[in-house]
Amino acid sequence: MIKYNAEGKSMGRAASDVAKILMGKDKVDYAPNKVIEDTVIVEGIDKMMVTGRKLTQKKYYRHSGYIGNIKEKSLHERKEENVSLLFKEMVSGMLPANKLLKKRLAKLKFKE
Repeated sequence: MIKYNAEGKSMGRAASDVAKILMGKDKVDYAPNKVIEDTVIVEGIDKMMVTGRKLTQKKYYRHSGYIGNIKEKSLHERKEENVSLLFKEMVSGMLPANKLLKKRLAKLKFKE
């Protein structure tokens, strides 16, 4: 079990640190085809910083496939709804897209 304190760190920096830990790059016996045995518990996720004006300017889009049905949310709205899901998506984008992605993300837990 590896504890990571994200309090006071920027969201991107914390996500890249957690992605490195999930890949096992901090271990001596790193191999790109291995999944670590430990679970990573992220603490203080609701106290992470966002620099600049990203809270209002950064937008997330989703589309249902129907004409004119595009949805838009700001980073502030997504953070208020579910910060752990937002952080998990950020870490997922920083991990390699291969067969081990789901297994690595299963090792990510949150303590709020």
